[in-house]
Amino acid sequence: MSSSLAAAAAGFGSGLSLIVAIGAQNAFVLRQGIRRDAVLVVVGICALSDAALISLGVGGVGAIVVAWPGAVRAVGLIGGAFLLCYGALAARRVLRPGDGGLRTEGEAAGSRRRAVLTCLAMTWLNPHVYLDTVFLLGTLAADRGDLRWTFGLGAALASLCWFTALGFGARLLGRYLAGPGAWRVLDGLVALTMIGLGVMLVAGS
Repeated sequence: MSSSLAAAAAGFGSGLSLIVAIGAQNAFVLRQGIRRDAVLVVVGICALSDAALISLGVGGVGAIVVAWPGAVRAVGLIGGAFLLCYGALAARRVLRPGDGGLRTEGEAAGSRRRAVLTCLAMTWLNPHVYLDTVFLLGTLAADRGDLRWTFGLGAALASLCWFTALGFGARLLGRYLAGPGAWRVLDGLVALTMIGLGVMLVAGS
């Protein structure tokens, strides 16, 4: 039981660290939440999409490991390098922030259909989503062996919790999350987590 909880907790932490990074998807969810426009639909699309992609990553990488155990080292090195780069970029944003925080101004989605289409585009047409969920989380899950699906479940739960909090809590937290200071703190936590995970993957490969 303790091993399962540890794997789920690791998946939750890893998934949350990747999801909270500033991006178009988070900006859109926050904007919809502040305006209370199709929030439940948008949160559902984001969480279910992440769960589907995480499942593909966990299942795909797991199958490769079973068929070719030597892939663990190669995937670990690549995944570790990516994590280190990801962490370095987050650290750079902390030291050299842009010209503002997470912008929420602009036109509302206008309709549920438009909100759905926009959310789907920001989720499935973003290459970083595939790197984070299919490749990166799949790689980290493979390192858990038989507990990789427990790790994936933790990561999917992190996605659900984050988007729910961001969408439905936006009315209360929007003005704070829109500021550059709050996102610098989040980016700092992301940088520490990503660099730490990257070093562990490279060292263990």
